[in-house]
Amino acid sequence: MSAVLKSVAALTLCASLLSGCINMPPGHLYPVQGALAAQTPTPIYSVSLSGGLSSGTVSASLTNGDVTGAWHRVSPTDTSAGNLAAQWDAVYGQGYFLANVLGNANFCRAALIGAQGLHLDVEFVIIPVGQVADGKGVATDNQGNLYKLTF
Repeated sequence: MSAVLKSVAALTLCASLLSGCINMPPGHLYPVQGALAAQTPTPIYSVSLSGGLSSGTVSASLTNGDVTGAWHRVSPTDTSAGNLAAQWDAVYGQGYFLANVLGNANFCRAALIGAQGLHLDVEFVIIPVGQVADGKGVATDNQGNLYKLTF
């Protein structure tokens, strides 16, 4: 690789790191409990996440319409950090929340609101992998559904 190409690549990497932005691939919500999980075939919903290193926006396209909201990192000292601990363990296995989520510097939360009173509580962990990040999480809605979230 020529010196010019190396310089351009290094400059691009530095700019993206300094901008504080993350690039998340499109995500998906998979119903795992509740009425939606009982449907055949089980629906899969698309999710998009954008923003910086500690906050941004998230939206999902559900059967009843779109839901949107702001996400933010959860402080390791936040006493409400375990609100969805049982849901994490139900989706990813017993003890997953304590071993992988609680106290994680990349633990995030969002409350999404949509038309017709639809509400979705979302928690996820961002897993940095180079310039593009991965993520996993859980979500619950006010209609009794539990979802697995992946990015």
